[in-house]
Amino acid sequence: QVQLVESGGGLVQAGGSLRLSCAASGRTFSSLAMGWFRQAPGKEREFVAAITMSGGFTHVADSVKGRFTISRDNAKSTVYLQMNSLKPEDTAVYYCAGGRTWLPQDYWGQGTQVTVSS
Repeated sequence: QVQLVESGGGLVQAGGSLRLSCAASGRTFSSLAMGWFRQAPGKEREFVAAITMSGGFTHVADSVKGRFTISRDNAKSTVYLQMNSLKPEDTAVYYCAGGRTWLPQDYWGQGTQVTVSS
């Protein structure tokens, strides 16, 4: 089993930056693709970004392309989401996910709140 714990959320002004982290337990992190999803109030959960097991390929949603970057450190069993030029519409609960398929959705974290004020 894999447990995922997100951190790094908070309140930021529009145009600001945040870096989310997701620490994984277990010994299989390097065998998992990892991703980030988000859910805004009243909306369905949506894909944000994903990264392959080795980190050699990443995919980001069009809505965040050029602003958000996903990366991972397999030695630390951690995946990151660097968020720059944040907009109020980025306000959501951000969830870390991992899995052996693409897009990874087998394991989920508890979520971390990101609020962007205008």
